[in-house]
Amino acid sequence: MTSEPSGRTSPPADGDLGLLAPGWTGSPAAAATSDTAYLRALLDAEAALTRAQAALGLVPAGAARAVTEAAGRARFDVRSPAGRARGGGNPVIPLVADLTAAVGAEYGPYVHRGATSQDIMDTATMLVAVRTLDPVLADLARTERALAGLAAEYRDTPMPGRTLTQHAVPTTFGLKAAGWRSLVLDARDRCALVRASLPAQLGGAAGTLAAFGAYGAPDALALPAAYARELGLAEPPLPWHTLRTPVADLAGCLAFTAGALGKLAADVLTLSRTEIGEVGEGSGGGSSAMPHKANPVRSTLLAAAARRAPQLAATLYGSLVAEDERPAGAWHAEWEPLRDLLRLVGGAARDAAELTEGLRVHPDAMRRNLDLTGGLIVSERLSAELAPVLGRARAKELLTDLARRAHAERRDLCALLAEEPDLRGVDLDDLTDPARYTGSAGALTDRALERR
Repeated sequence: MTSEPSGRTSPPADGDLGLLAPGWTGSPAAAATSDTAYLRALLDAEAALTRAQAALGLVPAGAARAVTEAAGRARFDVRSPAGRARGGGNPVIPLVADLTAAVGAEYGPYVHRGATSQDIMDTATMLVAVRTLDPVLADLARTERALAGLAAEYRDTPMPGRTLTQHAVPTTFGLKAAGWRSLVLDARDRCALVRASLPAQLGGAAGTLAAFGAYGAPDALALPAAYARELGLAEPPLPWHTLRTPVADLAGCLAFTAGALGKLAADVLTLSRTEIGEVGEGSGGGSSAMPHKANPVRSTLLAAAARRAPQLAATLYGSLVAEDERPAGAWHAEWEPLRDLLRLVGGAARDAAELTEGLRVHPDAMRRNLDLTGGLIVSERLSAELAPVLGRARAKELLTDLARRAHAERRDLCALLAEEPDLRGVDLDDLTDPARYTGSAGALTDRALERR
């Protein structure tokens, strides 16, 4: 038997190294969700079960020490239970046999005592999720700090607001960054709440804890709480073999996080286009054919994760329909998409932190783009301001005509307005300056930055 010692997460030489997954390769999530890490979680779950039973006097203290030592010391080859898992449909069955042999004859019978394979598999999955969410939360914290700095620095920097791909009215980059941060904080809060609620799983063959009573437990209901304490997981109110709220909660927070970071990426991808140029990634990626390119790689990987996450979450939600007391296929269907989702979001959180910490902002390009429509971007303001001067109907008619002429004659709206006799004496420079029509963007930014 060969494996990494406790705490080590190097993948096997022939394992999934992420050749086709640059979004999560090399991330903390990659290590936390590797086959070796999953094996470690399975062993941790088995050792904790024996310790919990020893703490309640249900097995000898020596058994707890022996199983914990063997689970941490013995060198288990992850390829062995992986190859043998097909026989029973999950890797717990062969791993229990290996761990029992490693513990030895005296205490081997106490390995996995009273549990079912799903108890260990579900518990290990929760451990893997916790160990992945911790670095995700750290990277989300980095991202929100970077965005808070951008929002404060560019609080009053005007830029075009765009709706349905077209210039609408001016906004500020500070408000846009504050909006991104708000989504990141929403993701942080959801992930933190789910992380704190992830439970251990212990129910035995059909969720009744009957085997533990058969082995002499005077109060089998005390065992799940003791088990959860050993693992640092939440105590389950009920065995949840077919009550898949924890997995659904993970699906929801992870898919939301991917989408929240995807929104940030979508905006950066648009604003960093060559012809817009309002922002740029701090260190863009190169091209295999075009030496001049600096591609927005971090944003691209975030966008890819956001596109995949909903479908993975859908599979996990589909597994809520789990028949009987333990289902055939429903919990088995969760393992791969949940791991993929953890990896995607773990990589995305890392990329979002790097993206926002290195984002370059170009206020001069924002100002240049504000002027592209020759003042038409403030037509909403002009409609309101000129109505008292010209009358509402006349103001609308005039602005509609002048907007048409501005496009046709390629002239500034301000110059056309200045030719109108009825507008002599009106400060048209002020009214047509986009930088002076950002509404409450600054105050909204300040309000958003109050959130912690």
